[in-house]
Amino acid sequence: MIVKLRGRHPRYRDLTPGQPYVVIGIEGDEFRLLNDAGRPYLYSPGLFRVLDPREPGDWVTEFGEEGERYSYPPPLNDAGFFEDFFDDKPKAVRTFWRVVNQRLATVAEVA
Repeated sequence: MIVKLRGRHPRYRDLTPGQPYVVIGIEGDEFRLLNDAGRPYLYSPGLFRVLDPREPGDWVTEFGEEGERYSYPPPLNDAGFFEDFFDDKPKAVRTFWRVVNQRLATVAEVA
């Protein structure tokens, strides 16, 4: 899925209006994407216009108790994965960048 920020927002200075972003996962109905600093943060889908709604076929999708959606590629889908990533645990960091780089390369081939 590829999205584009709808417009400048003072709360989200780490995103550029008009810049396309590749969604690398969905967590609690929010989009996880790499911001302009290269950090994988969560953002409200309402901030974006969807340019390409296609999602990778390997995403594992689950729903929470209140119907919220969680979708990630299998290596990023373990409970606590992003906590480990943000705690700079080497295995999580290596796994994250391997998966994301593969995904970005795939998107670049299609574009």
